[in-house]
Amino acid sequence: MMLKKTLVAGIVALAAVMPGFAQAEYPEKPVEFVVPWPPGDLEDVLTRMIAEDFQNTYGVPAAVVNKPGGGGGPFPGAIEVANAPADGYTVGSFIVAIPVVGPNIGIPELAPNPFEPLGAFLTYPFVIVAGGDAPYNNIEELAAHAQDNDVALGHFGAPLIPTKVTFALAKENGFSFASDAAFDALDCNTLASGDVDVMNTTLQLVLPCLDKVKVLASVGEERISLTPDTPTVAELAPALNISLWNGLFVHKDTPADVREKIIASAKETIASERAQNLATETGALVYWQSAEETEARIASNIEAMDTVSSMLE
Repeated sequence: MMLKKTLVAGIVALAAVMPGFAQAEYPEKPVEFVVPWPPGDLEDVLTRMIAEDFQNTYGVPAAVVNKPGGGGGPFPGAIEVANAPADGYTVGSFIVAIPVVGPNIGIPELAPNPFEPLGAFLTYPFVIVAGGDAPYNNIEELAAHAQDNDVALGHFGAPLIPTKVTFALAKENGFSFASDAAFDALDCNTLASGDVDVMNTTLQLVLPCLDKVKVLASVGEERISLTPDTPTVAELAPALNISLWNGLFVHKDTPADVREKIIASAKETIASERAQNLATETGALVYWQSAEETEARIASNIEAMDTVSSMLE
């Protein structure tokens, strides 16, 4: 028995001094950044920039993996990150709903919240939009129209923040949507097809047809630079003052040195000219917010969503 212990101790000591036995330094293999939406929207574009720069900095393959939820929101993608090893090789690029809503909708992998933020990097220019031929131009006129007409709403998922905010705004204005449905993508084609009358989506997805649609309101803390005449939901209903943002997340057990390398690379990307040009072109806010500040933001958003939920009761 003593001989066995001596041999084990010798092997451990040998591993500590021999490079061949040393633990490999992160990263040593491909890294995946999981975006739980189809390609093309702002979080996807920016996350691809982050992955490209990470690959150039550390010399390992890094790529975005899109995991849309089939109209069920971003949660299948979040589950994949939650189930992956906590080693930094699977990073989530998540909207605010993952930490704020995810733990409360009955998905075991997301409750309690298994993630911690590395930082936030994007606030979406999120809008409530109608087709160009709609017989209303703003929320007040939509409310009047909905009194005698059925209005169908398209959204990214019923539990999600912009959907709930839209429902709450309707209630504040004395109407409700006759029907609603979840989509993976809400773009120019969605409105043109007649599948919905009104939809809440990111401005990026309707930029190609912005001159052919009506932006009724924006969801966020300030007006969007590309639609400066459109009021925010918060202007119309101050209790609904919440913005839609995206950040990088990892499992809570991910080592600190691994987090630091991902953060260092992402911060450089977000500060780059190409990332800031994207902000100018799309009306988005592109910035880097620290992990600590993002944690505080999540706590504040949870309180705001409790207010929204109480309005919908």
